[in-house]
Formats: sequence, C-alpha cells, structure tokens
Amino acid sequence: MSIMSWLAEQRIHQAMEQGDFKDLAGKGKPLELEDVSHIPEDLRMSYKIMKNAGLIPEEMQLQGELIKLRNLIHLCENAGEKEKLTRTLTEKKLRFQMLMEQRGLSGSTAFLQYEEKLRDRLQDS
Repeated sequence: MSIMSWLAEQRIHQAMEQGDFKDLAGKGKPLELEDVSHIPEDLRMSYKIMKNAGLIPEEMQLQGELIKLRNLIHLCENAGEKEKLTRTLTEKKLRFQMLMEQRGLSGSTAFLQYEEKLRDRLQDS
C-alpha cells in the first residue's frame, strides 16, 4: 500500500469515528450510476465533464439536427419546403464535415463508434 493510500485510509477512518459520514444525502438509497457503455472509453471522461457542465459539442448538436432534417425531408410533401429543408441539410452537412476535419476526428475510430451509437439513439427517440 502506498503512503497516499495509507493516508487516505487513515483520514477515512478518522472521519468515520467523528461521525462525518452520518446523515449524508442519499443514505440508504441505491447509487444512481450512469450507463456510459455506449461511449468509447477514451471519450468517457471528456463526455462526463461536458455533460456535467451542461455543454454539448457542436458536432453532436449538428448530428442531431442532421437526423431530424433527414426525417423532415422524408415526411415533407410540399416541394418548396422540401427544397428549403434540403438546402439546410446540405449546409449543416458541410459545417459538420468542416468541424470533423478541424478537430481531427474524421478518421477517429472511437469517434466513429460514438457517432454510430448516437445516431442509433437519436433515431430510436
């Protein structure tokens, strides 16, 4: 056991003896663990940090918009509206591709796996 582990154990035992862990929020309730199995391991920490901060990366936001636009185009019956939606889809696709290239994610297998899982989840909802 390293000195840091030993010191941490000592502090934990001291806090327990002083009653610092009594009446903690959530006492007696099961932990609410978030399922992050759909996120590649090397992206999990950054995902958690951004999620806890309430931020969504622009490429994820664009992915959601692209899926919604494709669905709208598929369901649209008005030719003028369909053309407008198609133009917007093209613009969003270009922006997404530019972002991917700028961030060096266009060839990242981890991001591609994450993108696929995200696409599946958005299509299910």
